[in-house]
Amino acid sequence: MTSSHRSYAPKKVTILGSTGSVGCNTLDLIGRNAGAYDVVALTAHRNVSLLAEQARKFNANYAVIADENCYQDLKEALAGTPTTVMAGQQALDEAARISADWVMASIVGAAGLRPTLSAIRQGGTVALANKECLVCAGDLMMKEVRDHKATLLPVDSEHNAIFQVFDFDKPETVEKITLTASGGPFIEASLDEMKMVTPAQAVAHPNWDMGAKISVDSATMMNKGLEVIEAYHLFPLKADQIDIIVHPQSVIHSMVTYQDGSVLAQLGAPDMRIPISYCLGWPDRLKTPAKKLDLAACARLDFMKPDEKRFPAIALAREALHMGGTAPTILNAANEVAVFAFLDGRIGFLDIASIVAETLTRFDSAALSCLEMVDAIDGEARRAAQDVIGKL
Repeated sequence: MTSSHRSYAPKKVTILGSTGSVGCNTLDLIGRNAGAYDVVALTAHRNVSLLAEQARKFNANYAVIADENCYQDLKEALAGTPTTVMAGQQALDEAARISADWVMASIVGAAGLRPTLSAIRQGGTVALANKECLVCAGDLMMKEVRDHKATLLPVDSEHNAIFQVFDFDKPETVEKITLTASGGPFIEASLDEMKMVTPAQAVAHPNWDMGAKISVDSATMMNKGLEVIEAYHLFPLKADQIDIIVHPQSVIHSMVTYQDGSVLAQLGAPDMRIPISYCLGWPDRLKTPAKKLDLAACARLDFMKPDEKRFPAIALAREALHMGGTAPTILNAANEVAVFAFLDGRIGFLDIASIVAETLTRFDSAALSCLEMVDAIDGEARRAAQDVIGKL
């Protein structure tokens, strides 16, 4: 439903991580639906110039910068505007708690866990673009969703696709779900070629425009392993009902197979504005500028099983899911450390999965009882991963 059809008050929205790819695409859609949305709060890590530009353009009530060292710069950039400027991790939580109808949770990595949880506890609608939240603390997060009667909408194109065609009223009729993977830029590369991969090559995704960390996860296919864990928490299924298939064209975004043999899939151009718009307009649909799918122009759709020898991250994620408890938290923390070490040029591309595997062996999995335990395990795993890197 476009803004011209709306006869009710604008939806109040907050965007946690507004300067990232998902945040920018969300604001692009809001800008195309003038009058339909009222921007309450915008947050960023340290991109002062873009955050200030966004706050001015959308008349945000609050602008929050996570890096406290950037506070004065943001304050000066927004001088003369009615926007309230805040800084620091506590300010992020405060922004997430400000009354809003809809919150986009798109802060990258484990840093997004606490603000997302704060948003969920307000009992509204939270669009989740941070898969690490469910990976690190899936059981805790989903319990909070139930306890506070919040609505959680998945933004990841794969989970969003499944959400659109999954029969939540009769989950027993679902045989399995299949997450599609583009395979990233190295789907046909040999191990010898992958040893020589540079950060610039790894972030150059063939289909999607994403941030550096997510792009590297796509290149190692760790993102697909993390998505398996995320899907386990989002949908009422067992781990062995979640499959992966490589689909280089990124036209079919995921599929649900039913017990009668029917397979329902969501198709579309590889444009994140499509799943974002589904969440932003939910339960209505918004018009988007995304390119319309032309199957005749596509000509062919290819599929293949993922090669877990060249992409061991998938098996590592499944192992962590099987172990449960703190294992996925350790997996995620070690992966973040390894990815940023690779982007800094300190390790090789193939070292990422090796570091994650070695870090996992250093811990025994235990049940997660609270968010403080997640923080403690996350910190321990990061230190262990740094130690592994130091010994390479």
